[in-house]
Amino acid sequence: MVILSSAKLSDKHKDRLKDKYPEMTFIFCNNMDEAEQHLSKAEVLITYGEDLTADLVEQASKLKWIMVISAGLEKMPLTKIEEKGILVTNAKGIHKYQMAEYAISMLLQVYRQNKVMIENEAANRWNKSVRLQEITGKSILIAGTGAVGGEVARLAKAFRMKTYGVSRSGRPVEYIDKNYSNDQLKDVLPKADIVVSVLPSTTETKHFFTYEYFQMLPDHAVFLNMGRGDAVSQDVILQAIQDGEIAHAVLDVFETEPLPEDHPFWEETNITITPHISGRSPMYHTRALEIFEQNLQAYLDHSDDYVNKIDVTRGY
Repeated sequence: MVILSSAKLSDKHKDRLKDKYPEMTFIFCNNMDEAEQHLSKAEVLITYGEDLTADLVEQASKLKWIMVISAGLEKMPLTKIEEKGILVTNAKGIHKYQMAEYAISMLLQVYRQNKVMIENEAANRWNKSVRLQEITGKSILIAGTGAVGGEVARLAKAFRMKTYGVSRSGRPVEYIDKNYSNDQLKDVLPKADIVVSVLPSTTETKHFFTYEYFQMLPDHAVFLNMGRGDAVSQDVILQAIQDGEIAHAVLDVFETEPLPEDHPFWEETNITITPHISGRSPMYHTRALEIFEQNLQAYLDHSDDYVNKIDVTRGY
């Protein structure tokens, strides 16, 4: 069986896989440009997902399973994949520790005025009048209560925060005091001091947060988006900030990436921008390949006991 990887992996990870599965033929490439010539031989493909097109899937005549070592699937040719009956699994959940740390760290930066203090330090300015706030005891609304959202809620509890969740099902989730379904969002927005979005990109979540929703938030609220950029229109965020509907926005994801140098977000004091790095971690590939190995065993056993099996008709 040929297992092809278009995801760039370290020698450590390559050697481990080859040593553990000597009966498999692994072809490791640094990108899809290198991998394309091997597609016709591959039964299994390891990919980040963004490098795959319908034409490439068509070339992969023996392909049975795609392991996406990221969580995002929105750029994948799911219609073609469904047409060919190819199994898709992803690495959902491996981002939860680093992304939850990102959320808490960025909220602390906003509430503890780190930007101002860094500016004062750079200017040799001793200024004790900076108004510092606490996140302790605040209420946090987490949109998307999967692995990442659940870990954000767990860490929020260390700060004695009231935790609310919004999800498609509205089902109870550990560490979330009360969970609402998507159509109940209006009921909880006025209660939220902080909103953290970890929504995926689907037809249901595109532009999920409307200007009306920002109007329902307290004007001291902080909005943080580290899910997908199209969960909210960039024009809506800008208007909400400029109109004072919310106090601050922390944005790690955008509808257009990289964010253009002339985008008005850069000029807004009350918008903090990071370049889609909330999911970065030195443990990324280790965790993703652990899921791959669990699923490889299920594949070899002809079992359906896959981790993160994707419904390609829904995209998640």
